[in-house]
Amino acid sequence: MTSKIETARALLRIKAVFLRPEEPFTWASGIKSPIYCDNRLILSYPEERNLIENLLAEKVRNFYPQAEIIMGTATAGIAHAALAAERLNLPMGYVRGSAKDHGRKNQIEGKINDGQKAVVIEDLISTAESVLECVRTLREAGADVLGIVSIFTYGMKKGLQNLEAEKIQNHSLCDLDTLVKVAVDEKYINHDDEKRLLKFRDNPSDESWLQ
Repeated sequence: MTSKIETARALLRIKAVFLRPEEPFTWASGIKSPIYCDNRLILSYPEERNLIENLLAEKVRNFYPQAEIIMGTATAGIAHAALAAERLNLPMGYVRGSAKDHGRKNQIEGKINDGQKAVVIEDLISTAESVLECVRTLREAGADVLGIVSIFTYGMKKGLQNLEAEKIQNHSLCDLDTLVKVAVDEKYINHDDEKRLLKFRDNPSDESWLQ
């Protein structure tokens, strides 16, 4: 069994990823979505949590063996970054969505040195805009950002284009294509639902998948 399939099964089992094409969710942007992802739920399930954190650490070892620090995205990536960093015996910090308006007014929490090789841990990637803002903040602070490791990615065209434009790679434990195949095999959804989910992935703004 591949790690992508293992991850998909775990996310579906604990409903960290919830598929509901017949009763779509509405994102903050107003886009209707047949899928909802909340990887914070992983933290409440020890077996699935251990699987995910071990796989995150393995991705860092395999793709970024020279990593010197693990940085999480706020807020959902923070706990996963901490747990992966523990397994890797590496320092850890995180990047706020914006600088604090009090105290030292930090945006980066934790100590990061100029030129230090960092890997960013993100829970979910759609357009990749939030994680890339984190990458830019770290680069401006002098970090050498090697890349991103994420739990789940939709594989949206816009997200792939944004990552390419920033010249940075993301390695995800699981993607939408794998997840919907597993969901069909295990009867969470049917083949018609699979087609609708992939159509949504190709263009989230096009609501023709609802028909």
